[in-house]
Amino acid sequence: MEYANHLNEYAPAQTEAQVAEEVALMRQKALRNETTEIYKFCYSAIDLTTLSCNDSVTSVTEFARKAVEFYDKYPHIPNVASICIYPAFVETVGVAVDGSPMRITSVAGGFPAAQTYLEVKALEVAMAVENGADEIDIVLNVGRMLTGEYDEAANEVEVIRAEMDSDIVLKVIIESGALRTPDLIRKASLLSMFAGADFVKTSTGKIDVAATPEAAVVMCHAIRDYYEKTGRKVGFKAAGGVRTPQEAVLYYTIVEEILGKEWLTTELFRIGASSAANNLLSAIEGHEVKYY
Repeated sequence: MEYANHLNEYAPAQTEAQVAEEVALMRQKALRNETTEIYKFCYSAIDLTTLSCNDSVTSVTEFARKAVEFYDKYPHIPNVASICIYPAFVETVGVAVDGSPMRITSVAGGFPAAQTYLEVKALEVAMAVENGADEIDIVLNVGRMLTGEYDEAANEVEVIRAEMDSDIVLKVIIESGALRTPDLIRKASLLSMFAGADFVKTSTGKIDVAATPEAAVVMCHAIRDYYEKTGRKVGFKAAGGVRTPQEAVLYYTIVEEILGKEWLTTELFRIGASSAANNLLSAIEGHEVKYY
């Protein structure tokens, strides 16, 4: 399908100066949100992530087991939204979380570089879903975005979306740190939504520049503009480098200010994190917690 032409229906991206000004304002507004209740919500929005070369069936099983035990150990804190792992561990996590409400997120589609055959990407996604993934995180073809092959990049997302039922959540990572400019970040976000993304996500966490509030501002404006034209709500996920409670709250505030409180649910807002989980727990409990 031709997607690039639809970009003309949307206003151009903000300038870098406009984005910087808005981020400065968001930082001020975020101070009001540094509260225990909002820390709890941010914790509940985490896709608890382990994406390491030394992951194993043993380590991932223990990781998932602790996430499930959290329900009983911290009943006053809503648990994380999902566990995020490589596709080879979807079945492992499924066994560990069986009988709990925990959702399973799998990166797939040649994560993190997405530099493989489209057929391989689609097959990997299909296998992850078949093995029990509830949510799939894929990477938009950054190389095609940088060379202006917008239709080709979006069509890859469309093909992959076709490999899953509508109840499977598809998050598309635009790798904002590689795109760099507000213009490309906005285009990548819109193209992902045109092609069927349920979420747009900042980063893989595998390159030097991960999530930034500047990228989040641009992406949330794109989500808002897309919603105003189509009536379809798409979620936002900040991932990579989100470590402190203050950073989590800043992304919460950006979503709150640009998209509104109706986006502040775990169906529309996520944080991809590992270390942030312990740090948010520490802020909530008022002392250092090293649960994970």
